[in-house]
Amino acid sequence: MANESITDDLIRDFFQTNNLYEENKVIIEKQSTKTKKIDKLLINASKNGAGKGYPDFIIQYKENPNFIIVIESKADTRKHQSDSLDKYKDYAVDGVLLYSSFLSKEYDVLAIAVSGEGKEQLKVSHFLQLKNTKEAHDIFKDDKLLNLSDYEKGYQTDERKFTQDFQELLKYSKTLNDKLHTLKVKESERSLLISGTLIALTDKAFCTSYKLKNPKSLAKSLIVTLEEKLMNVQNEHIKDIISSYTFITTHTILSTQENELRDIIDEIDEKINNFIKTYKYFDTLGQFYIEFLRYANNDKGLGIVLTPPHITELFCEIANINKDSIVLDTCTGTGGFLITAMRQMIIDAGGNEKKELAIKSEQLVGIEIQHDIFSLVCSNMYIHGDGRSNLLKGGCFDEIVKQEVASYKPNVGFLNPPYKSNKDDIEELEFILNNLEQLEKGSLCVAIVPMRCAMYNKGVGLELKSKLLKNHTLEAVFSMPDELFHNSNVAVVTAIMVFRAKEKHPINYKTYFGYWKDDGFIKIKNIGRTDFYNKWEMTKTYWLENYRNKDEHIGHSVKKSVTPKDEWCSEAYIDTDYSILSNGDFIKNIKQYLTYLFNRSNNVSLSIKSKDNNTIELNTKNWKNFKYTDIFKIIKGKRLTKKDQSNGNYPYVSSSSLNNGIDNIIGNGYTDENCLTFACYGSIGEVFYQDEQVWVSDNANVFYLKDRELNPYIALFLVTLLRLEQFRFSYGMTGKKERLETFEIKLPTDNEGNPDWNFMETYIKSLPYSNNL
Repeated sequence: MANESITDDLIRDFFQTNNLYEENKVIIEKQSTKTKKIDKLLINASKNGAGKGYPDFIIQYKENPNFIIVIESKADTRKHQSDSLDKYKDYAVDGVLLYSSFLSKEYDVLAIAVSGEGKEQLKVSHFLQLKNTKEAHDIFKDDKLLNLSDYEKGYQTDERKFTQDFQELLKYSKTLNDKLHTLKVKESERSLLISGTLIALTDKAFCTSYKLKNPKSLAKSLIVTLEEKLMNVQNEHIKDIISSYTFITTHTILSTQENELRDIIDEIDEKINNFIKTYKYFDTLGQFYIEFLRYANNDKGLGIVLTPPHITELFCEIANINKDSIVLDTCTGTGGFLITAMRQMIIDAGGNEKKELAIKSEQLVGIEIQHDIFSLVCSNMYIHGDGRSNLLKGGCFDEIVKQEVASYKPNVGFLNPPYKSNKDDIEELEFILNNLEQLEKGSLCVAIVPMRCAMYNKGVGLELKSKLLKNHTLEAVFSMPDELFHNSNVAVVTAIMVFRAKEKHPINYKTYFGYWKDDGFIKIKNIGRTDFYNKWEMTKTYWLENYRNKDEHIGHSVKKSVTPKDEWCSEAYIDTDYSILSNGDFIKNIKQYLTYLFNRSNNVSLSIKSKDNNTIELNTKNWKNFKYTDIFKIIKGKRLTKKDQSNGNYPYVSSSSLNNGIDNIIGNGYTDENCLTFACYGSIGEVFYQDEQVWVSDNANVFYLKDRELNPYIALFLVTLLRLEQFRFSYGMTGKKERLETFEIKLPTDNEGNPDWNFMETYIKSLPYSNNL
């Protein structure tokens, strides 16, 4: 007969031989607890459905009180897990997840289910349920018990745990920003205050004494500690850097009012320093700087757009960063690229301390021109362990700076240049050329720039694109999420460009274009854009595998030979995925059009009936591509200002996505009826069927069929197909007539290979609601 006490003995003996237990760093309790908070949480946790219940084991970490382990055991491996997960009394997994659901209201819980009576036959399942979450997820692939230190490390490095902690950090950044605003600390000084405090907290003497000092003495002590720490840094600008922090000693509130500075230091230690200790080589300061920039209009005017951390990580993967990389960031900012690269390089060094020292002291090169930001990045690199001696203060175009960079022989280039906001600003592509110029031949340069840089086909922009291809190879371009920089409060659509330095772009060389628009991040109030559903790792893996293998997928990626005049973006070349079309897409557009008619006349009687009772299969496999210009006559709309609009009965069509694209009712009208209108600005790519005479503004184009007149059935068929093309448009990629004329549309064909207009009409007539058309 199975004996559960044997299983319990195996579990107890295993953990009591762990180092953490022998060092008295954990508390192991069996079927009970002396911790009042845990006891209270388990008051209704009985596996029988009523009353108090305790798991077989509860393990607490003394130095990590927010994390606990609960273990439930069964002697019989057949009683490991039920199919329904609600047999709490009889199955180990079911029972331990029940306890986890109660304890996760206050703790991060590692729930372990164990079954079996022999050490070699034990069956083990692990689940992590984070505080205030409803679901536990699998963690640790090992089907065996692990050391307590491995459990703690696995918990601390779990991507869901990181996401949760990062969200809390972002929340705190807003709280701290509001507090510093109340204390009259300037936006430009807030990140410096944080970085200076973090450096001071690395000093044991400061940590043990700061709570005992009065405000003036504390402010002075912080600066003295900073000076002692930073004076060992081999950087010619170190005295200037230290001077950036002197505002703390003269600040009218921080240096005079009791407890204000001390409380800030306490919070920074608890909220930020602990995060940095747990997640090494992460640009934490950059995240606070992003928050502070939201309110610093003077800085936003400089075009500062800090790169989100998951994108700095992506850069390192694209460039295949390793322990021998020498990384150059010519627009360093807070150092996000260098810190992420440092992490990747140290991981690749595999614990070789000599190599780690070389990485930090010789292989990370940054250039920053703005004094405050230079001070911040130096402090940031110090906090993350050296690397600061190769930070150069100056402009990346300065010859003296370029000469110094050359001595390092960088073989990887990263940059997120200042984004042009005035006509006299330096072009972003100039910064890319500058970075490439300073790299060793054959090195990769990865840059993120506004999408408009990829669209230039005339003027200075075209000249720069020509110069790039004349001297370097365009390896890849990735179209990034539209709201990637939402957290920086900057509305800019961007693309990542990858160049190989000092190797001329070969004739007919195929560049890889990726449509990387969905990174899985969502916007959450008071947090910003975040990986709430933990989709990023899977998404990143998919993107990189396709890029490395140069795979082409409909709707995602394509290889294309391009010239300087061409668009350097996937949206121009990837095939539209027509396989996703269903009856529902066409029905949706029929209903939308009928809603417009109903609102227009107020007396349309709507029926769900179809015009015909036929059932027609939609099979796009044998459809054929046609150029827009073969099918449509495209005419650009006409400008009509508000003051020139007269009263009347003609719809005025602009770039609205609502009310069939109609913005106003006016007395001017110029188009024939039975046309399609295609918004080229604003709600770009919105297509509508117009059955009456309208005025179409210059924010839209007019589509007529070349060889026949539109009717509602063919029109709504085409509207549905054209709306599939909306991914090709965004800010910087408009629907101008000249651009549309280069596109293609896939249509059903007749036996002679011509568009099968009869099929299109008959198909729409077979759908619900078509009897109303």
